[in-house]
Amino acid sequence: MRPNALRRLKAEDKPIVNAWLSIGAAYAAEAIAHQGFDAATIDCQHGMIGFDTAIAMLQAVSSTPAIPLVRPSGLNAAEIMRFLDAGSYGIICPMISTAEDAARLVAACRYPPAGDRSFGPARGMLYGGADYLDHANDEILVLAMIETRQGLANLDAILAVEGLDGIYVGPNDLGLALGHRPLNEPESGPVAEAIELVRARTDEVGLISGIFCSNGEAASMRIAQGFDLVTPGNDAALLRVAMASAVKQARQ
Repeated sequence: MRPNALRRLKAEDKPIVNAWLSIGAAYAAEAIAHQGFDAATIDCQHGMIGFDTAIAMLQAVSSTPAIPLVRPSGLNAAEIMRFLDAGSYGIICPMISTAEDAARLVAACRYPPAGDRSFGPARGMLYGGADYLDHANDEILVLAMIETRQGLANLDAILAVEGLDGIYVGPNDLGLALGHRPLNEPESGPVAEAIELVRARTDEVGLISGIFCSNGEAASMRIAQGFDLVTPGNDAALLRVAMASAVKQARQ
């Protein structure tokens, strides 16, 4: 089976830089994934993307060195299994708030006896290889998003769930849950303290610590802080910034 390069990067203590794809277009996904990213996550929670479009985007990302990942709309086992069958090499699942949630997530991503994933990796086998079944449980990444007060309170129990590969911080929803507005990079205060707590506890147990960032500068700061996986903004936001800058320069 094709190895999951993100596992190697974690083992070598090298940062993982992840693209975030919210625009439902295979061409955009392909162009972005060619820019040196280690992974590219197709956002089917908040992105403007349906299942058929997600398949085309997975195919586009698969033509590049980036590892294809998906954020599903939620903790829906059938949906998660479809994305894995379509060739996703990992799941970043939103709103994981309890150990039971995390266990259900792992079960949906692992074949028996480690889980209860149904067999039928139609495109997953094309991308992964003929021996997909023999190695999928070892290669597919399972990341739980911590973005609620309950998830923060249950962090240690979530981290203890067997088969979980890491935690991905959703700072906007976590900030909202803690009474703060999203869309900023807090350097102090309760949100910053919560983010550092998640990173430190995840690091202590040797799992992948990931976080969404507003831009490349913030992502660099998070790598320096010790996060393993960073997302330097999403495609739509970065496109808006680039286009606004181009218009401003043109008008000058």
